[in-house]
Amino acid sequence: MTVLCRHCSRPLETVFADLGRTPLSNAFLPADDPARIAAEPIFPLKVMVCDVCLLVQTTETVPAESIFTGDYAYLSSYSSSWLAHAKAYTEAMIDRFGLDERSLVVEIASNDGYLLQYFVERQIPVLGIEPAANAAAIAEAKGVPTLVRFFGQTTAADLVAEGRRADLIAANNVLAHVPDIADFVAGFATLLAPTGVATFEFPHLLRLIEGLQFDTIYHEHYSYLSMLAVERILAGAGLAIFDVEELPTHGGSVRVFVQHAGGARPVDDRFRRLRDAEIAFGLADPATYAQFDGKIAAVAAAFRTFLDDAKRRGLTVAAYGAAAKGNTFLSVCGATAADVAFVVDRNPVKQGKLTPGSHIPVLAPEHLAVARPDRIVILPWNLADEIRRSNATVADWGGRFVVAVPTLTVFETDARA
Repeated sequence: MTVLCRHCSRPLETVFADLGRTPLSNAFLPADDPARIAAEPIFPLKVMVCDVCLLVQTTETVPAESIFTGDYAYLSSYSSSWLAHAKAYTEAMIDRFGLDERSLVVEIASNDGYLLQYFVERQIPVLGIEPAANAAAIAEAKGVPTLVRFFGQTTAADLVAEGRRADLIAANNVLAHVPDIADFVAGFATLLAPTGVATFEFPHLLRLIEGLQFDTIYHEHYSYLSMLAVERILAGAGLAIFDVEELPTHGGSVRVFVQHAGGARPVDDRFRRLRDAEIAFGLADPATYAQFDGKIAAVAAAFRTFLDDAKRRGLTVAAYGAAAKGNTFLSVCGATAADVAFVVDRNPVKQGKLTPGSHIPVLAPEHLAVARPDRIVILPWNLADEIRRSNATVADWGGRFVVAVPTLTVFETDARA
């Protein structure tokens, strides 16, 4: 069956990664419901690149309503480093663009108010737009007004009809999460004030390829983004990039600054340099993408060898962080509760449930000190430093932290050394 590009509607021909069939990465299962566990839905997880517009995308479009509504398990505020990132962004945007009590800041996919709360502290009017009702309720309790809806042209037009135009629109790690990316971006053009600025943050496809970050591929991420592709998508909606920042978050991200096409802000050389770097790497050539799939098996095989060796030596293996990327990784590697005894996570929404696919119990972090596992695999490897620092006492019983992407590493000293 021919699959068409979700942006330009051209037939997709080049495979980027085929991870088989996996469950939804944030669809945690109740531990006491065997029937639901047995009937766990799984979907193809195959990613291709459009040879025309260069958008890397999943071939299977799982309806967004089945992923992001209801009790959505991902809550941003449980990462202290991400909160620090959000606060730094707030201060930088206020200073750079002169935001004040007359401004309106809108965040798309505002989650639990992790970012907008800092604008509220500065008495700047805000509006969050978030489809997950449970996350929106948490945001409202923090004093962050939140509209429970998906965003696109219709939502944007409704807000404009109410007399609301945004001076700043923030979209952190959401551009990859929308099945109709053209309609989504068009909503920004509608809602953005004539001299307003939109910022998009997204994991950089270049870093994904360099770091073999195949575990960041899951059904929630409909797209995997390069500057070359994003520039074309934005231009199609009448928007233009005028600056970029490279960020360390999520294994290497990009923040793009966007205005209406023809806007007064000059284009910074940082944007040109990053676009040129992508071309030099080969991201303008579909052949570059075709090489990625073959590298995944080696990473999975190394992790299986680690698990088998631990079992042979009688070592207990646990994991830290029931992140979506970790669930993809465990599924691709074929790991189960027979290999990994439990996963700890700070998010109470996940605790007491089983991870999708691998069916490993999720417990509170305090369980580490009770069970004292010999090896603890950090599944959200982008937070490895934060997790090791906050759990340095693991070394007291001889435990060691492990990361598996891009290469398997066992840390032989704790984070205090």
